[in-house]
Amino acid sequence: MLLSGLRVVEMGFWVAGPAAAGLMADWGADVVKIEPPRGDPMRQFYRALAGVELPSCPGFDLDNRGKRSVALDLAEPDAREAARALVLGADVFITNYRRDALSRLGLDYESLAAENPRLVYGHVTGYGQDGPDAGRAAYDIGAFWSRAGIGSILAPAGGEPAGSRAGFGDHITASHCLAGVLAALLARERTGKGQLVDACLLRSGIYTIGFDVTQQLAFGGVLPLGKREDTPSPTITSFKSGDGRWVWMLGVEAERHWPRLCQAFDLALLASDPRFATVTARAANCRELMRILDEQFLKRPLAEWLPRFDAADLWWAPVNTPADVVQDPQAIAARAFVDVPDGAGGTHRSVGSPVLFSGADVTPRAKVPAIGEHTRDVLDEVRRPPR
Repeated sequence: MLLSGLRVVEMGFWVAGPAAAGLMADWGADVVKIEPPRGDPMRQFYRALAGVELPSCPGFDLDNRGKRSVALDLAEPDAREAARALVLGADVFITNYRRDALSRLGLDYESLAAENPRLVYGHVTGYGQDGPDAGRAAYDIGAFWSRAGIGSILAPAGGEPAGSRAGFGDHITASHCLAGVLAALLARERTGKGQLVDACLLRSGIYTIGFDVTQQLAFGGVLPLGKREDTPSPTITSFKSGDGRWVWMLGVEAERHWPRLCQAFDLALLASDPRFATVTARAANCRELMRILDEQFLKRPLAEWLPRFDAADLWWAPVNTPADVVQDPQAIAARAFVDVPDGAGGTHRSVGSPVLFSGADVTPRAKVPAIGEHTRDVLDEVRRPPR
């Protein structure tokens, strides 16, 4: 395994911190999860959100499979000392607790690095280490989606802000944290010293829409989200087929792809129509053009359109629902899904690692741990004197 022999201690909750450590577990690290006696609250996501009791939370399972769980009540001095001993013996510590709470527990970076200067400390926060809101509580819908500007640029002008989906920004930020931790481990190989890896939801959100934010910085504004019928280029927009399926056309190079689109749509005369012959003309007459194209696209089911697009060398992607995604033959062939052990000799289907490797199998090796399932074994390892 890629990270075999690497000891990671995670003290995280909800999504962003556990997800970063979860990928390390998939990739072979020994990940010990410290959680309170009642467990990471993400275990009870549906009850917290809507008062619904379910036997498991698939989102929690995705980010915590293959870990070992240690349940500690950190209000107790002995438990705090045990947690500290675990972290000091690790290669990597990942947490998304707030800095003040970590300082009270003696698990802040400065305290730990003074005793173990080789420690790589991955800290996921809402707003970073500095500034007036550095200690503010945050979920990804707040710091990543809302405050970073994503919700506003995905909403129509003057409309309500666009909502997000659970864990969307958390998983992106977790990936950024993981990249930083791995870079810090590489640096440690060269210098012998660990360091603090500072990942935050706000900065990750701004980076995610970096195209728009750099436009704001350079030009003082961004391109607005227009209505579909007002698209400046029909070569890069969505169309609805006769059987109700949507597809995105991916013709970013408008002049190159416009004649091909006309060919595929059986509308060759449109290519030379002066109303639509240039990018500027198509933008000026976009509503009439979209009306013509929409009427034509409704004449066939999607399955008949796709080979025509391929024959014209047009690029496309279906607009899949989650139900479509889990049956998409390409997603299956790309190994986007894996079977995770359930501890009883069976498996359950889940989402796989986003990265695969030619030299390592990153299929999950172990089940999702029960709360505190490994407490005794892990603490015995800490107490056991070195040989």
